[in-house]
Amino acid sequence: MRGFAQGGQLLRLNLRRDWLKSLAWLIGLVGLMAGAAAKFDGLYGTQQAMASIITTLKTPAMVSLLGPFTATKPYTVAAIYAAEMMVFMGLFAAMMNIYFAIHATRADEDTGITELIAAHAVGRYASLSAAIGQLISLNLVVGICAALGLAASGMSGMNMAGNWLFGLGLAAFGLMFGASSLCFAQLADASRSATLLSYSWLGLLFVARMATDVTEPKYTWFTLYGWIEKLDIYGRNNWGPVVLMLALTVVLLMATLFIAAKRDLGAGLMPQRSGRKQASRLMRGPMSLIMRLERTSSVIWLVGMLLLGATYGSIFGTAGDLLQSNPTMAKLIGTAATHAANRTIVLSFANKLAVIFVVLASVPGLIAIFRLNNDERKGYFEQLHARAVSRARLYTAIVGFATGLALLAFLAAMCGMIAAGIAVMPQAPTVARFMRGFWGFAPALVVTCGIAALFAGLLPRWQNVAWLIPLYGVFSLYLGSLLDLPEAATKLTPYGWVNAVPLHQVQWPTAAWMTVLALGLMLAGLIAYARRDLTEN
Repeated sequence: MRGFAQGGQLLRLNLRRDWLKSLAWLIGLVGLMAGAAAKFDGLYGTQQAMASIITTLKTPAMVSLLGPFTATKPYTVAAIYAAEMMVFMGLFAAMMNIYFAIHATRADEDTGITELIAAHAVGRYASLSAAIGQLISLNLVVGICAALGLAASGMSGMNMAGNWLFGLGLAAFGLMFGASSLCFAQLADASRSATLLSYSWLGLLFVARMATDVTEPKYTWFTLYGWIEKLDIYGRNNWGPVVLMLALTVVLLMATLFIAAKRDLGAGLMPQRSGRKQASRLMRGPMSLIMRLERTSSVIWLVGMLLLGATYGSIFGTAGDLLQSNPTMAKLIGTAATHAANRTIVLSFANKLAVIFVVLASVPGLIAIFRLNNDERKGYFEQLHARAVSRARLYTAIVGFATGLALLAFLAAMCGMIAAGIAVMPQAPTVARFMRGFWGFAPALVVTCGIAALFAGLLPRWQNVAWLIPLYGVFSLYLGSLLDLPEAATKLTPYGWVNAVPLHQVQWPTAAWMTVLALGLMLAGLIAYARRDLTEN
């Protein structure tokens, strides 16, 4: 037990240090769950509204997004709530755990905090045990508050067993991904690599769940992410998947401790390739430097977005096939009208997918922009600042690369969706029609990068506030129609300023002023960055 000495003291320090971030995540998750639950009776309290949403939830498009609707008659509002919210909330719980797991382990090693702690009378695994304790505490509080929040909402059809299963199941699901991130933190040699591995793992499992839900739901058990669908909340209330999640969490934590015993502080177990003795001629400016540093992660993002788009596009043939889903209606309206209706359904689905793609594409862009301050705090840019490299040149290189990477990631997802969709549909919309989605949402993506660049230049300590834009964007536009949010609520993010492309034509005047706004934000960030003091490392 000497290896865990002072782990409790470090846990208290971690909780005190991260109390504000933990509170923000707690309010966000629990507030979203309880607030949505309180609103569902007004949305689906009538039999007509309930029948309409159930029909929608059973379509292949919604199954791929939210999972299959497995509730049995008589249907209740609570069953609809669980079907709409569980997969979505699981994604946010996993993201929360990934953040805190990396932040409390590999990120502290990168900044030298762990080395300072290790110089005192603490055990070898004290920092790791403190991180594990922090994740367990955070998830337990979130799970309990979520269950109590659902109980206080007064939603029709709920029961306390289902409320506790929802809350504690969400906690176990998030803890499972937190444990996997702790394991990746031991394998990787830097927090950036650990974060990339963690999110790649999450994305891979989410896509696998989506594919099996549409084709073979029985195989969803093997995706790990699909375990959260098998809880059957407010139905049979199956606690079996929670046991599986906790068992896998224990296995991952044991593997994490084993790997931690084999590696040195500040190093990882993944093999590193030897670098060149002399830098390439291309490494003569900040732009080429940033491109080299971001090379691996950029390739992973582009390939991942391409595959994600292709995966979603591959179900267009099923999502828009009225001849199979409603043969009577197809006979009534005729073949030509049926194909036109199919294209309309597919384009409407493509609009929702474009929202998901553009929000995901903003992630690598914002990560690259925030390198401006993150690397500066770590001292990585000291040699650049000591040379004849102006701040304007460095800022322009990083922001320009980040914006270009975000646009390329969005384009890769759209191209994957278009290629797969055209391949599976006999009467598919044209490529130009699909590309309306890209041209419509691209200015909103640039505005998001502009806001992040302004924060990075003007308010470096508050730059992470910019993450609220994609987070709220995916919530308001992904679930906005299901939760009947007012139109004004969707306008709080740049993504809400875009019309329903590719179903409708691009509003070019809107795209033009959004582009001008984005350039203005970036210019303001440049002026602020050139005039302010450098951040201390």
